[in-house]
Amino acid sequence: VQLVESGGGLVQAGGSLRLSCAASGYISNDHAVGWFRQAPGKEREGVSCIRRGGGTVYVDSVKGRFTISRDNAKNTMYLQMNSLKPEDTAVYYCARSRWSSYYLSCSASNFDTWGQGTEVTVSS
Repeated sequence: VQLVESGGGLVQAGGSLRLSCAASGYISNDHAVGWFRQAPGKEREGVSCIRRGGGTVYVDSVKGRFTISRDNAKNTMYLQMNSLKPEDTAVYYCARSRWSSYYLSCSASNFDTWGQGTEVTVSS
């Protein structure tokens, strides 16, 4: 399976973007999928994940502002980002987990299939 992100861009603080991640094939609901981001000079950070069973997790800094979703019929996942802040600036990646778990941590080490990334820049 290959993953391709789209939807990044330049937006003013307070604005919104919707990221999409299209998979070249079917991703089983047994696998978690997630969005990660990496800012210059920082480690890759788990932003939000959908676990096996549909449970969602968010990093504290985006709770109430970002929403993750997936459309299995389209083999696509999304990240709706509202009330964007300059600190959200990063390259955003989508990924699929390497194993199945109802309690999978949204940590990059648990994911082995990655997209190429899409850049999000939030100006103040």
